[in-house]
Amino acid sequence: MGILAGCETASYYTQAATGQLRILAAREPISDVTAAADTNEKLQKQLRLVQSIRAYASGELQLPVGRAYGSYVKLEEEYPLWNVLAAPEFSLSPKRWCYPFVGCASYRGYFSKASAQAKGNELLAKGYDVYLGPVPAYSTLGWFDDPILSSFVNWSPERLAGLLFHELAHRRVYISGDTQFNESFATAVSQIALPDWRKRYGYNGPAANRIAQALAVNHLMLATRKQLETVYKADISDVEKRTRKAATLERLRACYRKLSVGWPHPERYRYYIDKTNNATLALVAEYQSQVPAFKQLYQQSGDWPAFYDAAEKLGKLDKKTRKQRMSALTAAYQDSSRKVTGPSFDSETCMSAANTPVATGEN
Repeated sequence: MGILAGCETASYYTQAATGQLRILAAREPISDVTAAADTNEKLQKQLRLVQSIRAYASGELQLPVGRAYGSYVKLEEEYPLWNVLAAPEFSLSPKRWCYPFVGCASYRGYFSKASAQAKGNELLAKGYDVYLGPVPAYSTLGWFDDPILSSFVNWSPERLAGLLFHELAHRRVYISGDTQFNESFATAVSQIALPDWRKRYGYNGPAANRIAQALAVNHLMLATRKQLETVYKADISDVEKRTRKAATLERLRACYRKLSVGWPHPERYRYYIDKTNNATLALVAEYQSQVPAFKQLYQQSGDWPAFYDAAEKLGKLDKKTRKQRMSALTAAYQDSSRKVTGPSFDSETCMSAANTPVATGEN
């Protein structure tokens, strides 16, 4: 057993190193790409936008940009990476993998889709809920100068800025072994920074629609988590738990269909919703659950450097104390914002309890 596990681990790190080096070797400075005669006008425009976003992140957000995202890579495939997520059949706690230097995380990344599928099938055979998802962008946490990839370079300005703010935030604050803390922190940085960035550069309208839609979907996912947590804790048979679990997930899909009526691009979340299981619901908590706490911390800090310092201090606390502090910050944020946390499945329309209007304008 130990030998087999060692072989699997060695194989995993070999593919990770090979894939990463392949991307690094393909980097071209953005200045060279934009100056090349065969670079089309759209790509030139997007890369100039990237340079503007990098300057804003460095100057206004005071993030350690360095040479990150100063180069471009045209991928051979559509995506650079595929993540495998897993959670037990009756639990919303994700399976975790541990890595040198960066600690443990609730995902396993593969540069080959086939390898990711093989790992996913292995976990399915063991009874896990599994989700296999493409990763258009990722951060090496400052170990390398991450490039702009063809998998996301053509995103809308707001989405591109939000991504870069998120990934660059990881270079400023990263706590080994706490995915929930790290991802919520980076998500909060992005969400806090985007309104001023949009105002600064005159981006209006569609971004507000996308944010409202994303919040509505997140509320549905959190409501689903809450119901499933009750199911999994109930003193009932596994057969009954499976039945109630299936009914809850089907209700989520029905709610999303109702919620997204009139949206210009309902397919944006449909695939994710249709594939939702314990693994994806666990991920929602990883990326979103502590965002309100960090927003409250930012309000208390007053500026970006103080906020980063405060986040680092939180990260140095022992896990129990850190959790208590984050809970207190979340409660303070909710008290100040007085927002309903999301739609209720108990209502006939699934979302009538939500007080956040969902815009339906063109994205």
